[in-house]
Amino acid sequence: MIDLRLLREDPDRVRASQRARGEDVALVDSLLSADERRRSSGVRFDELRAEQKGLGKLIGKATGDEKAELLKRASQLAADVKTADAERDKADAETQELLQRLGNLVHPDVPVGGEEDFVTLETHGTHRDFAAEGFEPRDHLELGQLLGAIDVERGAKVSGSRFYFLTGVGALLELALVNAAIAQATAAGFTPMLTPALVRPQSMAGTGFLGQAAQDVYHLDKDDLYLVGTSEVPLAAYHMDEIIDAERLPLRYAGFSPCFRREAGSHGKDTRGIFRVHQFDKVEMFSYVLPEDSQAEHQRLLEWEKQWLTSLELPFRVIDVASADLGASASRKYDCEAWIPTQGKYRELTSTSDCTEFQSRRLSIRVREDKKVRPLATLNGTLCAVPRTIVAILENHQQADGSVRVPEVLRPYLGGREVLEPVAK
Repeated sequence: MIDLRLLREDPDRVRASQRARGEDVALVDSLLSADERRRSSGVRFDELRAEQKGLGKLIGKATGDEKAELLKRASQLAADVKTADAERDKADAETQELLQRLGNLVHPDVPVGGEEDFVTLETHGTHRDFAAEGFEPRDHLELGQLLGAIDVERGAKVSGSRFYFLTGVGALLELALVNAAIAQATAAGFTPMLTPALVRPQSMAGTGFLGQAAQDVYHLDKDDLYLVGTSEVPLAAYHMDEIIDAERLPLRYAGFSPCFRREAGSHGKDTRGIFRVHQFDKVEMFSYVLPEDSQAEHQRLLEWEKQWLTSLELPFRVIDVASADLGASASRKYDCEAWIPTQGKYRELTSTSDCTEFQSRRLSIRVREDKKVRPLATLNGTLCAVPRTIVAILENHQQADGSVRVPEVLRPYLGGREVLEPVAK
């Protein structure tokens, strides 16, 4: 959530942010009104309580008619205090509910617009000319079937559409990717973490995934637990309700977990293969830093993502995501999109977001510095979303006979294997 003091001091900035997100600007005025009622009712309650305490002292000294009048006033005050307390609680609840609906403030340099209004910041690598090499590229599913690596038919039989099995070298390729990604993150100073896949509502809400993103979240009604769509959620909630000494920052974690997404609203999109699925594994970077260091940390996370994709020898581009496509928690977000030959376009492989103080305020995570306590900043960055990375590797490193060349960075984790060979025609 944002700082209410900032809302009061510069409501136009908050309105501009809402407008850039394509969200309801009137929410800002409703929140200002609720906050004013919350503060005024709080003042009223404090005044009545002070009068009530003072009256108690007078009653002890009074006699006769004076005491009777004071007791009558005390009875009325008790009723007034109860009413003021209820009004204060109601206004506070309304303020918090509205505040939870407000997205993070959009960074002023973010391009304004929707999904297609991003700005390309840089490109890396070159697209292969398959025609010059004398063959038509196969898509990742055909390659996966030739290699005995992907089985979507049995995935659908067992679990339904958008589920799959990784088999043989497919399973080995996932393990190689995860181990290589964790090795890179560890070398960069991240602490490896295996995180829970089920979290409580306060953890999910605290990271901002129960607002506009709620339709994509799986909920277990009986247990009131949520399946995470990213290990960002448990990593953000890891220090919930804690105060961290400034000397410990930055704290950097690399979480590995299964991820679950309904993919609501994606009917008919990416139905072939394993690009858009309901369950997948992912290595996620997460940082806790001082608020003034968040933009520099954002650039570091992006550089680690670029290092990873470069090590996989993939052509990719970096985009500055437009305001209406940020998600509630992000102030700014960069995506790294890999070239997918059979689709003839770039597709998102990794993403990194600067969430500033938005999540830490909701999760009550603070930093202690020079005897002062204040919210800190959180950031996240995907290092390896496994199925999409497999898609990009298979399609970009395929050879005419259906085999796939293994990037050098993965070979130590595949027993030195340089090529994945077809097992089926």
